[in-house]
Amino acid sequence: MSEIPETAGDVVWQSSPPGSIYDYIRVASFSIGPDGLIEQWSLRAEEQFGLAAAAVIGRDPVEAFMPPELRPRGHRRVAEILDGKEWTGVVPFRVPSPEGGERAQGLAELYVMPSRTATDERAALCIVVDVRALRGIETDLAASQAIFGQSPYGFLLFGTDLTVLRANRRFATVFGGAPDEHRGHTVHDYLSRPEADRMSAALRRVLESGESVIDLQIVGSAPGGKDRRHWSINLYRVHSGTGRPIGVAGLGIDVTRRHNAAREAADARRNLALLNEAGARMGNTLDLETTARELLDIAVPGFCDLASVDLYQSLLAGDDPGPGSSDGRGELRRVAFASAVSDGPPTGGEVEVEVGDVHRYRFHSPYASALRTARVHTVPAPGGLVHTTLAVPMVAHDTVVGLVQFARAKGSEPFGERDRALATELASRAAVCIDNARLYRREHERALILQRSLLPPGDPEATGLDIACRYLPGSAESEVGGDWFDVIELPGHRTALVIGDVMGRGLRAAVAMGELRTAVRTLALLDLEPAEVLSHLDEIARGLGAPGGSQQAPRVSHKSRDADLSEVYLATCVYAVYDPVTRRCTFANAGHLPPVLVEPGDDPGEPAMLLDVPPGLPLGVGGEPFEEVEVDLPEGALLALYTDGLVESRDHPLEEGLTAFRKTLTDPDRPLEDVCDQVLGSLDTRHGEDDIALLLARVQGLPADAVGDWRLPREPRSVGRARELARTQLLAWDLDDLVDTTELLVSELVTNALRYGDGEIRLRLLRDRTLVCEVWDAGLVQPRRRRARDTDEGGRGLQLVGLLSAAWGARRTPRGKTVWFELALPDGDSGPPELTEEQILSMF
Repeated sequence: MSEIPETAGDVVWQSSPPGSIYDYIRVASFSIGPDGLIEQWSLRAEEQFGLAAAAVIGRDPVEAFMPPELRPRGHRRVAEILDGKEWTGVVPFRVPSPEGGERAQGLAELYVMPSRTATDERAALCIVVDVRALRGIETDLAASQAIFGQSPYGFLLFGTDLTVLRANRRFATVFGGAPDEHRGHTVHDYLSRPEADRMSAALRRVLESGESVIDLQIVGSAPGGKDRRHWSINLYRVHSGTGRPIGVAGLGIDVTRRHNAAREAADARRNLALLNEAGARMGNTLDLETTARELLDIAVPGFCDLASVDLYQSLLAGDDPGPGSSDGRGELRRVAFASAVSDGPPTGGEVEVEVGDVHRYRFHSPYASALRTARVHTVPAPGGLVHTTLAVPMVAHDTVVGLVQFARAKGSEPFGERDRALATELASRAAVCIDNARLYRREHERALILQRSLLPPGDPEATGLDIACRYLPGSAESEVGGDWFDVIELPGHRTALVIGDVMGRGLRAAVAMGELRTAVRTLALLDLEPAEVLSHLDEIARGLGAPGGSQQAPRVSHKSRDADLSEVYLATCVYAVYDPVTRRCTFANAGHLPPVLVEPGDDPGEPAMLLDVPPGLPLGVGGEPFEEVEVDLPEGALLALYTDGLVESRDHPLEEGLTAFRKTLTDPDRPLEDVCDQVLGSLDTRHGEDDIALLLARVQGLPADAVGDWRLPREPRSVGRARELARTQLLAWDLDDLVDTTELLVSELVTNALRYGDGEIRLRLLRDRTLVCEVWDAGLVQPRRRRARDTDEGGRGLQLVGLLSAAWGARRTPRGKTVWFELALPDGDSGPPELTEEQILSMF
C-alpha cells in the first residue's frame, strides 16, 4: 500500500504492487493465541499453504503442519515463545489436505515474535518465508552477478528514462572507468549523434512494445581510440515480479573482427566478380578504344570513383611502342575517362588531360616511374576531390602499352593491398586485349593494303563499256575478306569482266585472292574461252592448299594421310567476255551470284533481271565442267556484277537482299557513279560484317562506221585486195599515217593465211582507242614466231609484225583461228614507229 497526499491533512490510500523483493519472496503471516492455537491466518498464508483460514484457525500449528517426529520439540518451542522468547529457524512442514492426508512438504524459514492480546495475555506473531523461494532468489542473484561481473560481453541495464542503471565490468573495460561510474549516462555519452539516435530509438521501441531487437549493428569508437569498432546489440525489456516493465537490458558483442572478415570476404567476392566481368566483356571487339572504355565501365564505380586510360601514341597506329616508351617519356593519348562523381576532374598529371589529348608525363613523376618500372605507384592527391590514385602500368607480353589510373574520392576507403593486386590484374587483362587488338589492327591493315594493291587501280577503262566500281573492306572488327574484281583488256577490243570471292577471312584469304587474280589475268592473256578459264582456275585453286602445289593436288586429295597437310581453298567467280562489235557477252559462273541486267526501255520502277547463268561448282571443288552462256546486250544496257556482302547479312536472307538490289537498279541512264552510290546507300548491307565488291558496266558498242569487215576468197590476188581495202578504210578514218604500215602487215597476215591456213579468209579493222587488224581463217595451227636463219628466204613476216605493231597475237575461234595486230593511233605529230638499222638487221 502506498499513500499519495493530495491536500494538506488528507491521505488517499491506493492499492498497487510493491515492486520490491516481496514480489518474489511471498512473505506470509499468522498469529498464535495464548492457548497455543492459531488465532489469525493471512491471505498470503492461504496462497502459500493452500489452506483457507476456516481450515486452520483454532488448530495447533505444531500438530497441523509439523511431522510427528518433530512435534515434541515443536511444542517446547511454542511454550518458550509464549513465555516471551523470540525464535528464528528453519522448520520442515507438511500441508494437510481437507480429507486428512498430506498434500505437500517443504521447508519454511520461520520468524516468531512474542505479542500480547488486549487482555494482556501472551501470544505470538509468526512470519513465514518459503525456503525454496529464497534459494531461487539466491540462484538468480548469482546468475545476475555472473552476467554483470563475469560475462565477456558488455551488459547495460537502462531504466525507463533510458539512462544507465547498471553496467558490467566488461563494458567499463571498453569505455573506461568503474562500472558504478556509468550510472545515469545515456547512449549519447558513448556514440556519435547518428548512431546514438538510432540506439535511443531502438531502446524506446523495445520499452514501449516489448519486442526484442536482435543484432542491431552499431558503429563507434572507444574513448581515446581511432579505430572504428562494430558492435552487435541485443535489446529486450525487463519486468518486475508482477510483470511491470522496469527497463531495457542490452547485451553488446564486439563483432569488429567478424565485420572485417565479412568485408574481406565481400571484397574478395567483388574482386572475383570484377575479374569475371572483365573476362567476359573485355576484348570482344578487337578495338583499342573500345577495350579501354570497357575496362573503365567495369572499374567505375565498382572499384573506384574515377579512372582513365592512356595508351602510347604509336600503338594506336598498330606499331610497337615508339621511342621514349622505355623510360616513360613517350607520347601517350588519353583514350578513355570515366567518373562516378559529378564534375569529377580528369585523373592524373600536373595538368588536366582531356580524352583525345596527346601528352607526356614528367620524368620524375610517379606516372612516368610506373611506366618506366612497370610497377604500381600510389599517388597521394594534394587536395581536392580525390584523396588517392593508383598509377597502374598496362603490361602485355613484358611490354608496357599504356597507363591506367584508378582514383577514389574523399569518403571512400583508401586502396589496400588487395586493391593494388586487383588493379594490377585488371590492367594486365586489359593490356593483353589491347595488344591483341593492336596486332589485329596491324594485320588487318596489312591485309587490306595487300588486297587493295591487288585490285585494279583507279577507274578501269574498256572499249564499248562505261565502267564504275566500288570496293568496301570489312570493318576493323571483322577480318579482311577475299572479294575482288577485275577488268581485263583482250585482243580485238574485247573486255573480260571478272568478279570473285574467296571463302574465308584474313591474310590467308587475301593471299589466295591475289593468286587467283594473277592466274585469271594470265589465263585471260591466253585468250581462252570463259569456261576454259574457270576450269584452269579450279585446278589452280585445288593446288593452292596442297603441299606440292597444283601438280600434287590430285594425288593429295586421294591420300588421307596427307589430309592434315593440305588446306581447302574455295572461291566463287564469274568470268565474262564482252565483244563491243557484236555487243555479245559470254558468261561462265563458278558458284557465284548471278549477274544482273537492266535493259533500256524497261518501265521505270521495274526490277532488274537476273541472268540465267548456270552457277556451277565453286573453284577448288573440281569434278564438273563449267557451262557458257552467250547473251546479246542491247545498247545502253546496264550489267551488274557483285559479291554476297552486298545482298546478304545475318539479319537479311539472300533472297530479300537480291530483291532489294534489283529494285535499286531501275534507271540504266543515270551516271554509273551515282548508281553505285545509290546502291550502297539504299541497301541495308550491314557493312562491316563482310567486304563488298560491286562492278557496273554500261554497254556502248562500237559504232558501225568504226568497224571494217570483209571476206576474201582463198586465192593469191586476195593479198592485193586486202591491202586495197585496208588503205581505203584508213583513208576514210583519216589515218593516213598508218596506211603504209597497215598495208605491209595486212599483206603479211593474209599471205600466211593463204599459205598455212584453211577455208575462207576474213579481214576486220577496228578503230577505237587503238587500231586493231584481225585476219580470220579456218586453220587450227597457231602461228609461231621464230628467228629465220641466214640462208632462209622466208620466215621473217611475223618478226616484222612484232617490230612494227604495238602488240600482236593469235587466238582460237570456234571455226579456226584469228591472227591480229594492234597499232597506236597517231597523236597528230608522230606517225608509225620507224625501224632502226639494228632492228632491220636482226631479222636476217
